[in-house]
Order: sequence, then C-alpha cells, then structure tokens
Amino acid sequence: MTTKKHARLEAIRNIGIIAHIDAGKTTTTERLLYFTGKVYKIGQVDEGTAVMDWMVQEQERGITITSAATTCFWKEKNINIIDTPGHVDFTAEVERSLKVLDGAVVVFCAVGCVQPQSETVWRQADKYGVPRIAFVNKMDRTGANFLNVVKEMKTRLGAHPIPVQIPIGAEGNFAGVVDLITMKALIYKGEGENATMETGEIPQEVKKLASEYRHNLIEKLGEVDEMVMERYIHEKGLYPHEIREIVRKATISGKMVPVLCGASFKNKGIQPLLDAITDYLPSPLDIPPVKGINPDTEEEVTRKPSEDEKFCGLVFKVTTDPFVGKLTYVRVYSGKVEQGGYVYNAAKDTKERIGKILKMHANKQEIVDVALAGDIVAVVGLKNTTTGDTICEEEYPIILESMHFPEPVISMAIEPKTKADQERLGMALHKMEEEDPTFKVTYNKETGQTIISGMGELHLEIIIDRMLREFKVAANVDKPHVAYKETITKSTRSVGKFIQQSGGRGQYGHVVLDIAPAPKGSGILFESKIIGGSIPREYIPSVKEGVTEAALNGALAGYPVTDVDVKLVDGSFHEVDSSDIAFHMAASIGFNEGLKNGAPILLEPIMNLEVTVPEQYLGEVVGDLSARRVKIEAIQDRANLKVVRGFAPLAEMFGYSTTVRSLTQGRASHTMEPSFYQEVPKNIAIKIIETSKGETKSHK
Repeated sequence: MTTKKHARLEAIRNIGIIAHIDAGKTTTTERLLYFTGKVYKIGQVDEGTAVMDWMVQEQERGITITSAATTCFWKEKNINIIDTPGHVDFTAEVERSLKVLDGAVVVFCAVGCVQPQSETVWRQADKYGVPRIAFVNKMDRTGANFLNVVKEMKTRLGAHPIPVQIPIGAEGNFAGVVDLITMKALIYKGEGENATMETGEIPQEVKKLASEYRHNLIEKLGEVDEMVMERYIHEKGLYPHEIREIVRKATISGKMVPVLCGASFKNKGIQPLLDAITDYLPSPLDIPPVKGINPDTEEEVTRKPSEDEKFCGLVFKVTTDPFVGKLTYVRVYSGKVEQGGYVYNAAKDTKERIGKILKMHANKQEIVDVALAGDIVAVVGLKNTTTGDTICEEEYPIILESMHFPEPVISMAIEPKTKADQERLGMALHKMEEEDPTFKVTYNKETGQTIISGMGELHLEIIIDRMLREFKVAANVDKPHVAYKETITKSTRSVGKFIQQSGGRGQYGHVVLDIAPAPKGSGILFESKIIGGSIPREYIPSVKEGVTEAALNGALAGYPVTDVDVKLVDGSFHEVDSSDIAFHMAASIGFNEGLKNGAPILLEPIMNLEVTVPEQYLGEVVGDLSARRVKIEAIQDRANLKVVRGFAPLAEMFGYSTTVRSLTQGRASHTMEPSFYQEVPKNIAIKIIETSKGETKSHK
C-alpha cells in the first residue's frame, strides 16, 4: 500500500510558469495544455482566447493578472501548473505562487534576454529555494540569440545555466533543436496545430557547436556526480537515462538550471519542455519536509509529504467566484482533508468546515471528495481564512511561515457616484483587499476620503475596472498620488501626558518615550523598557497601540511614518484615574511630539527603471529622463537597441508611457518596479507639504 501512495506523490509536479511581461508565459502554458490533451483548440493571447487568461481584463489587455491554476497529465505524471503574471504591478501573485510550488519554468524572450521582471521573479524563486528550468522562447523572432540569453543568465542572475539543447538556426531559419543528452536533432515540420516533430541526425552546420556544449554539460554533471567524470575520462559511454537522472539531481539541489529553447507560438519545443518538467523538476517527495511552529509550545515541528501524516496546508490565494462565492486556494503539504470535514486555522484560532473541494482548470472546476498531500486545490466554505494562513488539525496545530508582501507605492481617493453605490463600494473594496495583499484601503479622517493604494497605475486601473464589471459599483476617482512616507533623522526623548479632571472619575496617562531612527524597511519598532512598575504591565499594549495609531499620520504632511524605533522608558499612573484609553492617548501625544523634534523628513518611492530604445532616439530619451530626476546607472547594447537602466522617482513618472512613445515614434518600451524609499529633495518636499496642507484645508 505504501508503494502505491509513494508512487502517487512521485508522479506529481507542482510547477509555476514565471517570466517578464511578454516573454510568452501564457502562450507557453496554452501549448502545454494543448499537447497534454487538456484543451482541444489552442487559445491565443493576442485574440483574447487563452484558457488561462480568463478574466475579461486579461483578455482585453493581453496580459496575465491573476495566477491561474490547472491540472494536466503527461507520460503518467500529474502536472499542476500555475501561470503567473509577468507585470510588476502584480508581483504579489508571483510571490504567493512561488511559496507553494515545488519547481518552476522560467520563460525568457530570445530577443529581450534577461529583462527587469525576469530578475525580480528569479530573486523571488531564489528566496523560496525553488528548483527551475529555463525555456528560451521566441527563437523565431528577428534578433533571437539563444547563447546571449544563457550568458545574461550568468552575469545578471548569478545563475548556473547549462543548455541541454541548442537551437538549429534562429529567427526565420529556426528549424528545431539538438538534444544534447541523446545527441539527436529534433526537427519541426509544418506550422501551428499541424506542426510535427521528427528525430534525426544532427545537421552538419551545428555538429561542432553541439559537441562543444555536450562536453560542457558532461563536465558540469561531473562536478555533481563523480561517476560521470570517471566514465567520461575513461571514455566509457553514458546512457541518456543516466544523464537525465544526474541532471535531475543537479536541478533539484540548485546546482544547475537546464536550458531549453523553442517558439511556443509556432508549437516548437513544447514536447521536450514537457519531458523536461517531468524528468528534472521535483515531486513533493524531493522537497524537504515543511517546517512550522506549534503555536501552543512555540517549538518547531515538521510535516512530511505523506497522506499518513497529520493534515496541514497553506492558503496562498483567495478569490471571489461569481457562482460559488469565496474560493480559497490551498497547497496540501501533509495528510488529507475531506469534503465536509473541519479544519483548524492555527493563525486565527478558529475552526471552519470545508464545503466543497475543487480541482481547478483555469476558471473551470471539477469537484473531488478528498485532497491529499502534494495536491493544489480550491476549497469552498472557509469564511475567515485569508492568504498566508495555515489550516491543520486542531489536536496537532502548526503555523507555517507566512508570506511577506511589498508595501503599496501609489494611492488615489475614491468615492461612490451615488448613495446606492455607497454600501456596495465598501463591500467590493473589502473583497478585493481580501484577495490581494498588496491592495490596501484606508480612510483619511481629516479629508473624509476613502484612499485605495496599490503597486502601480495599472494595478489600480484593473481594480476600478473590476469594481464596475464584477461588483457593479460606479465610482469617481481622482488622479493617482505617490505614497510618500515620513521618518525622523535624529534621536529624541519625548513626554506624553493625558490628564482630564472634570467631575467624577478622571483620566490619567503619562509616558516617556525614546524615539530614534530605525534601519530601512523596519517599519515601527516598539519595546517596553519599564522595570519596577512605573506603568502597570496591563497598560503597555495600549501604549503600543497609541504609538502605532499615531504613526499613521506624520508630522510634516500627514503621511504614514516608517523606520522609527520607539522605546517606552518611563512614566507614571494613577490608582483610580488611569485607564487603557488614557495611556493610548498619552502615547499618541508623546509620539507626535517626538516626531516634531526628531528632524522629520519626507521619503518617496524610487523605481527600478529600464527603457529599451532604438539608438537614434537615445539622446531625446536620456534628456527627458534627466529632467525627471532619474539617476542613470548604465546604458547597454542589446542587438540593435540601447537599454537604459536607472532609478526613477515615481512622482516624476506618471504618464511616462505616452511621453516615451511620442519621443520614439512608438518604438521604445519600458518597465518599472518599486525598489526603495529615499529622501525627497528639500525644494520638492516643501511643495509637497504645502500642497497636502492645502488639500486638507479645502476638504474641511
């Protein structure tokens, strides 16, 4: 019986398709589904018929927004595929998918090579230690250069790419690939759905290159496995199945990234890619047991990938389905869970019942009775469970490491068009905030406005579009604003007192705070240094809450405060008049006072910018970027184009797409992603502060 269970797990591949925007991820996924018999007609991204891009907004824009999950089979292996977005505004979708995947296929464009978002997804995969294979797509495009991509993977990603195939021809002459493991040529005949693949001898013109790369491959494998080197040195042959086993071992241990190539749009290179997924990427059994913390004992516990273990799963995505309501996506790490069964949410200390368990195919569903270790499923019925929560058995609680998402960098005010829209707006925003950890909704008391914040202009555009279509809410929005932050630059001690005596019982709270700058990205740190009861312990949480609440509005222009270290060092209390609210208020007063005396400064989000531009327009583009306060880091050559890299203040980049198109007659492209926060130059900070104070007054 054990062997049967073992074989089931051995046959599972939980993989993600990740890449830079427009490298051809969704097209590649569509072809994988077509060749595994999951769909009978190939969907096209350009025509808006791709199965995996099922949202209306995805079909209109030809981009992927949500990660779609699907299951297919190839050579008796069960492949669960998650197609993730490439656009940086939806980076949270990639982050949460990588957290639950065992392996990934990274798609690169043979013309664009390693692009900025390829770097981001690669770093995310590094962070979670996800073994991956690389697929160099678009080999049929003008300017395609396979070896250039391999070179850039080494220099820009610090990766260990080892081709297991090399292309035969490129651009219009791309005819097929040489399989370096079998040393045979795979030649593609015909186009589209009629394309066929024939195995034959290696053409004369690539023989020399093929033997050189075969030597490289064996040499690399020799570093992983001594047996390979020994047999190679003594000129004893290696069988293809032996080479594949060692490539698998090297891939799973992160010592190499096998590189394949093809042209997904033309159906070239897909079957060998499916073979590589099943041959080289790990099954749940190849991944170390998942570790977590027992919330009752604070001790580390592990769960093996076996259905005989205690159940545990991680929620990595929540969506709203128009027919079944809230869908919660779960990666089952151990044990099993049945339809109608109860699960325990260890993070929230609640029990919930599972209504239905669904195997997903993009937005189509198949109901199953049970989900076992290694499965990725969607469940219906979990009302209080959100992204990052662990579900398990109540008697055996475990909390798996949660996910961390970047802070939003752009905001806009939103208001309902009519009274009838008021209630629906609140509900729609709440649902979308539940689904998307990088989307935040706040209420500005001073101006009376609801503020929505996200990762970029496109992100908020899609949210507003979805509100209108899915939730039927009409809303007015103002122009996007940069999500500035405030911090302090010097340490200070401040006193906060809240004392009210007006007949009957009074209020008394008194705190002394040491406030100092904290390291970048640390947010608000709070620590109590009270010894000897000058403030009773039960009031300390209220002091912390008072500080946290006060940090939502800074001293300069009312922007959230970050990177401040607050220590509660002293204070006093009154036997009768002290209360939680009094200490909450005292802490707020003390914190605000400390901000004013801590030489506060304004911080702005800086974006990592890359502009690809034909050489004749380089001067105009660079001139325009300099006027936008962009710090240019490098200008490089890529085929017959120039690539300008630099750091750009987000405030200067609104509407940049239109400008760069008109400067280059539509021939330049650019990408941006949030990188870090830095101080706003003094002259600009003064204007921002004046504007924000003016806005507050006008709303009052």
